[in-house]
Amino acid sequence: MFVLAHISDPHLAPLPRPHWSELIGKRATGFVNWNRKRRLIHRADVLARVTAHLRASDPDHIAVTGDLVNISGIDEYAPARAWLESLGKRARITLVPGNHDAYVRGADAHFRSHWGQFMRDDDISKFGFPFVRRRGPVALIGLSSAVPTAPFLATGRLGREQIGRLAELLDECGRQEYFRVVLVHHPPRSSLRRHFKRLLDAPRFRAVLARHGAELVLHGHDHVHSLTHLQGPVAPIPAVGVPSASQAPRPGHDAPGYNLCHIEGRPGSWRCEIVARGLGADGESMTEIRRTSLALE
Repeated sequence: MFVLAHISDPHLAPLPRPHWSELIGKRATGFVNWNRKRRLIHRADVLARVTAHLRASDPDHIAVTGDLVNISGIDEYAPARAWLESLGKRARITLVPGNHDAYVRGADAHFRSHWGQFMRDDDISKFGFPFVRRRGPVALIGLSSAVPTAPFLATGRLGREQIGRLAELLDECGRQEYFRVVLVHHPPRSSLRRHFKRLLDAPRFRAVLARHGAELVLHGHDHVHSLTHLQGPVAPIPAVGVPSASQAPRPGHDAPGYNLCHIEGRPGSWRCEIVARGLGADGESMTEIRRTSLALE
């Protein structure tokens, strides 16, 4: 059995004080929003507890689906790298970026330079999206939906080139009989249906999955536990989301946590059990939220 952990949207706190030169355009509105609201939602102490429980579960690999930082301030990326390294050995961590990681133009250069070793293809001479990392029976295919947007928008885009290359990798990893896990920040189909937060080319993305297949899609962005099923060439493809790992427990909102994906079997008879775990009401213990068994043809 291969155990893949999935954690997302840590929105690391506290927010380093940005340089005055950075506080223009979208960073300025994001900074105001952080101080008025988001700093009360995303808490370092909550993330520390969730992260400690995740490490204690000792998974074979950890997938992180973006939004490590908040306004793409220059001083946010190094602490985020330290947090990634705190999860375990680099070879056991795979990351894809979120919209907050590419909040403004040019921010992608910062996450590439600080986090590139967690987003790199098996062939370490290459860097770009999509990338593929083979671990045990699993092929992790990482996509970037992170693009800069106007203030008050949180949309994502994959682009034709990335989606075209995804089709090739899905076929290649399928022929090699891997359990194909697609990692992306924005959900291919959101249960929340927020127009200003959607993946703009989601229909094209879903069409590639329908033609070429995958065993599992993992995403973040919506800050909720979610399970939707996408059309596949033979059987539906589960797409699973997790809450923000740092969001303070609040009535009416999912508890901060992570998922564990227990994967076993072989092509034609794959099995995957998703165990959703969340921080308990005491703020210390981790409890099982739900357990979902998926039989994947």
